[in-house]
Order: sequence, then C-alpha cells, then structure tokens
Amino acid sequence: MRLDLPTRKLVLLSAAIAGGTENEVRQAFAGAVAAEVPAVWIEELVLQSYLFSGFPRALNAAREWRRQCPEHVSSAARALDAPAGEEADDVDQVAEWRLRGEATCAAVYDGMYDKLRLNVRDLHPLLDEWMIVEGYGKVLGRPALDLPRRELCIVAACAVTRQDRQLHSHLHGALKVGVDAEVLREALDALEPVLGESNARSARLLLARVVGK
Repeated sequence: MRLDLPTRKLVLLSAAIAGGTENEVRQAFAGAVAAEVPAVWIEELVLQSYLFSGFPRALNAAREWRRQCPEHVSSAARALDAPAGEEADDVDQVAEWRLRGEATCAAVYDGMYDKLRLNVRDLHPLLDEWMIVEGYGKVLGRPALDLPRRELCIVAACAVTRQDRQLHSHLHGALKVGVDAEVLREALDALEPVLGESNARSARLLLARVVGK
C-alpha cells in the first residue's frame, strides 16, 4: 500500500482524535472529508479510537463526525458489510469474535503472538480475554477497514500519546501486516507537525531500530 492522500489524512485524523484539541479534531475531520477519505474508513477509525484513546475522546470524535457530516455517517453505516448482529453485544457472537480476534492478533504479532498472550494473561486473565475478543475480534477484525490502515492509525495514536512500548509493538505489527517501512517513515514525517520535532525524531529512531532487527 502507499501513503496516498486519503490514507495520510486518515492517519492525521487518528493522531488528532488521540491527542488533539477540540479545534484540531474539527480541522482534521474537515481535512479528511476534503481529501475524500472514504466515509466508512472514518467511521471505523472513530469506532476503534476508544481502544487507544478512551471513551471520552471516542465519543467526542463521534459527535464531531456526526455534526460535520451526517450524510457521510449514513452512507458509512449502509456500507458496513458486517454480519447481522455485529454491532450488538450478542453472546452468540462471542465465539466468532474470539476466533477473529485470535487470527487478527496473530497476524499483527506473528512469532511473538504466543508470548504476548502469556504476558498479558500474567498481568490479568481478563485483560487477555478482552484484548482478543473485544479489541482484536469485535473491533479491529471488522472488515470495513483493512488491517494495514488500522495499524497505521494505531501507530499515529500511540506516537502522539507517547505510548512508546505500544508504538514499538505496532510498528512491528504494521510491518507484519504488509505496511512497507518507507510508508511508515512517510507517516511519521506527516505526523511531525503534530508530534513536534523531538517526539518525531524519537519515533523515527524507534522505527529504525525495529526495521534494523
């Protein structure tokens, strides 16, 4: 994949939702709409943002998205090709979410998947369960936004909030799901006005260490 204009604007929107002011979030949404980012991508980014930015920022982002472009929200909702009941917290879906979450998480972590599960389970078994079922299954495994773009958006959210341990993991994850190292470099370059020079330099050094391994 390339860091084309819609993908770039989606990544910048992810950073704004995670760490921007209300005005910066508003401007990022406007930039994404002007760049004709597919509405379904924006909708999916807003939904996944609660995993990395918390419910307050996700709710504020959803409110701004609906305020700016209600017609885009409607088209995004119609475009979702998820199975019936996907949005409901239906116990019948849990087994499917778990399987999808295991597959999605394994794609991101590859050879480190088993170690990740053990490490998180040691922290708390419920965190492991929620990571797989809720995070990777119910949310990140949804088909309406491809996994490489999801990982680029996660990288942006982790970078802007200085979550360096998770940034390290998701730089690896982006590479594992097919994002080229040069695309990651371009994404970090695009984020420099948001990150600041010092933080952007740190993120680039971290990427260099990841790519060098």
